[in-house]
Amino acid sequence: MTELDLVNRDPNDLNSHIKVNFEDVLGEPEGVRSIDCVWSNSYACFNCGKNCMYKFLTTVCGICIALEWGCIFGYAAFEHIWCLTPCMREFSIACGFLQKCFGTILNCSVVPVCEACGMCFSKIQVHNK
Repeated sequence: MTELDLVNRDPNDLNSHIKVNFEDVLGEPEGVRSIDCVWSNSYACFNCGKNCMYKFLTTVCGICIALEWGCIFGYAAFEHIWCLTPCMREFSIACGFLQKCFGTILNCSVVPVCEACGMCFSKIQVHNK
């Protein structure tokens, strides 16, 4: 089992689309500026609110949700290992048998007709004038 990385918690960059910073949400263009203390306090309040809400929700719900997802992915692994993969293997075996049967039927019925037509048309000669 790999060791849990408590610093880089998204090593596969799964949630890069939700990286939200103050600058990604609020921005004042040239010519429209609030007072510096309002802007800096807004920055602090935004970060505090975002971090507090995230920590509160993860504290209340995070463990239960992680358990639920663990069960869902455990079931998915079970379903693939014990149900779907063997079913696909059996289907592949059955298709191989059907392919041989169909090939035999074609070789016995269609191939002789095609060979006979080929022999008939092979004697035709075309002359261009």
